[in-house]
This record gives sequence, structure tokens and C-alpha cells, in this order.
Amino acid sequence: MSSQSDDSGDDEDGTASPADKSELHDTIKKLSLKLDDLSTCNELVAKHGVALQRSLSELDGLRIPCESGEKLKAVSERATLFRITSNAMINACRDFLELAETHSRKWQRALQYEQEQRVHLEETIEQLAKQHNSLERAFRSAPGRAANPTKSFSEGDLLTTKGEDSEEDEDTEYFDAMEDSTSFITVITEPKEDRKAEGGTTGSVEWTSDNVLDSTSLVPQGPPKVKRRVRIPDKPNYSLNLWSIMKNCIGRELSKIPMPVNFNEPLSMLQRLTEDLEYHHLLDKAVHCTSSVEQMCLVAAFSVSSYSTTVHRIAKPFNPMLGETFELDRLDDMGLRSLCEQVSHHPPSAAHYVFSKHGWSLWQEITISSKFRGKYLSIMPLGAIHLEFQASGNHYVWRKSTSTVHNIIVGKLWIDQTGDVEIVNHKTKDRCQLKFLPYSYFSKEVARKVTGVVSDSQGKAHYVLSGSWDEQMECAKIVQSSPSSPSLDGKQKTVYQTLPAKLMWKKYPLPDNAENMYYFSELALTLNEHEEGVAPTDSRLRPDQRLMEKGHWDEANTEKQRLEEKQRVNRRRRLEACSRGCGAEEEKEAEVYVPLWFEKRLDPVTGETACVYKGGYWEAKEKQDWHMCPNIF
Repeated sequence: MSSQSDDSGDDEDGTASPADKSELHDTIKKLSLKLDDLSTCNELVAKHGVALQRSLSELDGLRIPCESGEKLKAVSERATLFRITSNAMINACRDFLELAETHSRKWQRALQYEQEQRVHLEETIEQLAKQHNSLERAFRSAPGRAANPTKSFSEGDLLTTKGEDSEEDEDTEYFDAMEDSTSFITVITEPKEDRKAEGGTTGSVEWTSDNVLDSTSLVPQGPPKVKRRVRIPDKPNYSLNLWSIMKNCIGRELSKIPMPVNFNEPLSMLQRLTEDLEYHHLLDKAVHCTSSVEQMCLVAAFSVSSYSTTVHRIAKPFNPMLGETFELDRLDDMGLRSLCEQVSHHPPSAAHYVFSKHGWSLWQEITISSKFRGKYLSIMPLGAIHLEFQASGNHYVWRKSTSTVHNIIVGKLWIDQTGDVEIVNHKTKDRCQLKFLPYSYFSKEVARKVTGVVSDSQGKAHYVLSGSWDEQMECAKIVQSSPSSPSLDGKQKTVYQTLPAKLMWKKYPLPDNAENMYYFSELALTLNEHEEGVAPTDSRLRPDQRLMEKGHWDEANTEKQRLEEKQRVNRRRRLEACSRGCGAEEEKEAEVYVPLWFEKRLDPVTGETACVYKGGYWEAKEKQDWHMCPNIF
């Protein structure tokens, strides 16, 4: 009846599920049957006991030899003892049954009271958490907060933003890094104060001269040459019972379950992948870094920035059709070209390639695995992200963290990012360990917090990273490190003495009326904008998605069913075509779609097979030759 809870949200729901109720009814039914069996056995024991005594009495009346009479007497005594013992057992069972029946209602009332108290406690905690968040927001927006960019060693506070106090409680003196690595404490020192460095030398420690990490140019300058749209039609106010659909999906792979567009936003997963490029200027700045550890800081900030758009985006993107593509040709204003293609449908997998004229390229193949757990939805992106800078040859690889959608059954939906992310520069062997802290009602940590340390190939830490995945990231250069005294639980932390933190990335404000436009960012609003010359498989041309964006959800659902049935027919045709010309062992391979613009290759860095861009798309666009594209819409 009861369940253990933890902060990760992995606990089962406290109320009895249909499976629990069914099991309870089965148990009561079995107990009732066993009680009937006991009653039957009671009657049989009493009946056969009386018959046995009668038979022994009849034997006692017969004329038999003396020796046999003694044996008969012994048997009679044993039968009497058996009858006495049986009666005692029957009486004990009857007393136990009467006692259980007397107390069962009392136990049921006590259990019902405890269940009601637990539900009440959960509601109270949720209300307190909402009030706490409101107070936090009010405090952050309050005018006249004292500015104090540096702290002394004795105070031991966390990193603070320039001109802004730490958002931690005053009694918080440290934050933990990854559980599997060394925890650390950061203290801020004066930039030009003479101190002993780690090597024992004396001298002042300065930021690097190129100031690439400085926050003076966080936002790209200059107006775009092409005017893009700044709004889409407002989201219709459709009411839909989420639980009525999701209750039958527990434990299943969501990509295999037909879902109405009511749960979607009018963008495909390919367009959501392209949204990762919103803060591409971080990589443009990283090109000019002369230090690989400084470049790693900007790459880490870029990897965190990709989650900033998800904080309010509770709707799921459209699952792309097999062979669907999406291009982003923004060489003029963003300096890059991006291409995505859906290369697998089960499991859903998309390949992505980006080329920037500023001197970097990014590619990835992401497979989305999602499971509905009852109270929450886990979304696990599988696959490696590669980033290479042409001039230096620095090649970075990392993987995405796990996303969790909470309050599926009741309450307001909210998203959290959790887990450890390791970024590795495979040329220099520099590493960055990032930890996305899970949200907890009872934690003193700031919500959606991210911490990290950048180390070189020798394991020496150079920078401490801190921030939140929905707001901003800072980095602080490490001047000196030393072990602290062990804590009460025996764990030892590393004390990092740092210069004042510098802001690397800050989230752009959302457009006006964003709450009625699916909380899209300025870039997201432009992704589904109609554009001439794109491939016929481009997500902008997908009819159900276009109808949904315009607010015609009923027509969009009808169109979505048509497209999905068309996709199933095409898959059956491929299988039939292969079964005529392939052996039995090859039939399974026939289900694997052969991508048009990407090809499977063995990745020498990760050792995995992934889809890599093979070229030809932009040449085909220039010629407007799309004869090779499949008819998927």
C-alpha cells in the first residue's frame, strides 16, 4: 500500500493504480476461497473424528484377545488426543477469524486516513513550492539589490555575477560537482593581488589578453538582411484530457503510439534540433580562442544553451516522416547552413550537419528514446554530437542529458534536465565535466542549476563553470587549488580559488505574447516560415503541421492520419519488393531506410556507426533538381 519516494521523481504514484486494485481484489478472492476451504476442513475433521470415535467404541464392545484389547485401548487414547488437539486448533482459528473481522474495519479506516494525509501533504508541499518560486522571482526583480562582485576567502561564497549578488541562501558555502568526481568549493580573490600559485611561484594572475571570454559581445551585432516573421497565429484554447490518452501508454515507446496534434507544437523534431544553433555566436567567438581550455568554456556554454528553449516548451514536436528534411540557409545573417534528415522511423532518428563560414562545423545523429512512467515522461536523446574547428583541428564530442516531463497526471506540466555531460576535446584531451542538478522541493540550490570544471589533459583544473540551463552561464579562472579538510561524512572537497566570474552566455528574452505562441523564441518563430526553393521533403511543406500552425487542429489531425497511413503503405511496399529479391537473412536489413543526403559510416572517434552528411543537397538546391526526393507528403 505504501511506496518510498525520492527526489528524482522515479517513485510510483501514491494512490492505488488499476493494477494495484486488481491485485487487491484477486488477493481478497483467494483469501475468501481459503476461508471456505478451512470451513470445509473443519466440518470434515469434526465428522471424521466422531466417526472414528464411534468405530473405536464398537471395536471395544467386541470380544477380542487381551493383547489386542490393550492395543485397541492405546489407539483409542491417541484418537482422543487427536480430537482434543483438532478442537483446540479449530477454536484458535475461530478466535483468530473473529478478532480479524473485529479489527479489519478499524485498519481500513486507519489506512484511508493515512492515504488522505499523504495526498494532503503532497498538495501542501506543491503549494509551498509555488509560493517559494514566486518569492524568488519577486526577490530577483526587486530594485536596489546590493552589488558586490568579489568576496573574501573567509566568506567562502559561491561565484557571483558582475554587479549581482549570488542567488543562493546566505548560509550556503559550497556547491557539489559531479558525484563521481571531486567535489569543490570556489572562493573569489582579487584579480591583481599577489599570491602563491600552485607551482609555488609568486605573481599576479590575469585573464588572457585576447579577452575572448569577455561578455562585451554576447549578442551578434547588425540587423539581418532578410526580414523574418516575428509572430505566428495564437494557439487555440482546446481542452483535452491528457490522462485519458496517456493512461494506456505506461511503459511503452511513445513513438509507436498515434498521438493527436493537440499534444504537439507546430514544429518538427528536425526543426527542434536546428534550434540548438540559436546561440551559434558562442562558437563563432570560440574560433578566435588561442587557448584550448578557453575554447572549451565557450563550447560548454553552447552545449548548455541548447536547453534554454525547453523550460516552457511542454508540447512535443512532430515526429518527422521517414525521409523528411529541414534546411536552414542563413549564411547572410547567421553565417551558417544547416541540414537535417529523418533517417529512421523506429526508433526515430535524425541526422544533422551544420557548416559555418566562420570556421567550424557540427554534426550529430540523435535517436530519441521516450518512455511514459505514469507520473512523468523520460526523454533520452541517444547519440554523440561532434564539433570541429577547422583552423585548430580541435574536435569536441559530447552527448545530451535526459529530459523529464513531470506532472503528467495532475498539476502543471514542467520540464527538468538531469544527468552528467562530459565534453572531450579529442585532439588535446581537455575535458569538461558538467552536472545538471535535478530540481527538488527541499533543495537550497537554485532551480535548474548547472556546475562544471574544465581540465586539461593532465587533469589540472583551469576554469569553474556555474549557472542555470535556462538563464546564463559564467566561468571563473582558477588561480589556486588545494584539498579541504574532510567533512562529517568523510568526503573531501577541492577548494578552487578563482578570479571574479565572467558571463559567457545569457538567454535572449522571449518575444511579446510568447505564452500564446507555444513559448517560441525569435528563432523558433522563423523556422516554419514559408520559404521558396526548399526540397519537397522539407518540414515547412508538411500539411498537418501547417494546418496546426494556422489553428485548424481538426483538419490537422485528419491530415496527420493520412500521412501516417501513407508512410505505413510505403514501408510495406519496400518489404514486399525486398522479399522477392532478397534472402530471408536480408529481409530484416530491408527495413533500414537508405537516407538520401546522409550515409552510414563508422565514427573513428566514438567507434559507433552514425549517419554523416555525404554532400549534394546545396548543389541540388542551386539547380532546383529534386527528382531524387521521395514523395512523402
